[in-house]
Amino acid sequence: MKQQMPKLLIIGTGVAALLVGGLIACQSPQSTKDPQLAGLPGAGVKVRSGSAGSSAGIFVTEIIKIGLEKLGYQTEAVKSLSISVIHTAVSNGDLDLYGTHWERLHNTFFENNGGDRKLQRVGVLVENALQGYQIDKKTAEQYKISNLEQLKDPEIAKLFDADGDGKANLIGCNPGWGCELAIEHHLDAYGLRDTVEHDQGEYEALLIDTVARYRQGKPILYYSYTPHWLGVVLEPGKEAIWLEVPFTSLPKALGKVTAQDTSVDGKNLGFVVERVRILANREFVNANPAAKRLFELIKIPLADINVQQKLVSNGEDSPEDIRRHGEEWVQKNQQQFDGWVSDAVKAVK
Repeated sequence: MKQQMPKLLIIGTGVAALLVGGLIACQSPQSTKDPQLAGLPGAGVKVRSGSAGSSAGIFVTEIIKIGLEKLGYQTEAVKSLSISVIHTAVSNGDLDLYGTHWERLHNTFFENNGGDRKLQRVGVLVENALQGYQIDKKTAEQYKISNLEQLKDPEIAKLFDADGDGKANLIGCNPGWGCELAIEHHLDAYGLRDTVEHDQGEYEALLIDTVARYRQGKPILYYSYTPHWLGVVLEPGKEAIWLEVPFTSLPKALGKVTAQDTSVDGKNLGFVVERVRILANREFVNANPAAKRLFELIKIPLADINVQQKLVSNGEDSPEDIRRHGEEWVQKNQQQFDGWVSDAVKAVK
């Protein structure tokens, strides 16, 4: 297995959380004298958010921030941290919220950081987020590949051999994300250890290489999730296909999972169809009912995130670009957004 550990993950969880806390401690509190904020429920309160670094995650977090700003809160720049560190930071109060908490996938992080005692999952930001395995459509049709289990055949596996060792190279997700545990579990459950190797490292960099291989006409095999820019570049049904799995089998930490939980349109993808929620520090939401109500109301259609990811794939990927995308989304949905903010203000009364 080839594995290149991301630099961020080398930092211990506790040390990283202390670094976050140290940075926050050096910042001055917001002035409550701003006349534009007078009377708003968030006046005088700073809100700190984190993201695992994906552009889609930052996009939805920026929309949350815009809502908070309308309520009078002062928001800080989104801090990019590993998923495990983000959960620890929210639990400890070094961050107030994480905008893209996957309810089932991240449950271990939730429980290990105090669970309901210190954290609160609020609202459902995105419905029906998917995960699974994909290959390029050309190879799928040429060799009639539709199920991950077919990679047990050494001849099929060799089609996806990128490094000459005879095994298929499966591009996986970052260590520490949680999805890598499911992938490792699948390699055992489906008897793929002898023919498939799980390539890990920096997911975004690995995907750039994967897209380059695709454009050279070479077969590709990779873990994918939505929303993500890759689904725009290699759209399922056009350039790529989802592979089925032979049966549902996931780590025990995810709880009881059935084939119904992992199936979409009759195809078993092997991963739970997810709800993406806002994870918040419990003390923060208890002290800020307006923010809590906003978190409960915000919903962003998956299709809208895919539109934004198309912009990212076209090069609009700077923090300023993604903030602008968030502002443009709010403008397009202004009436609904204003209703959320108005409802959140009433929560205080």
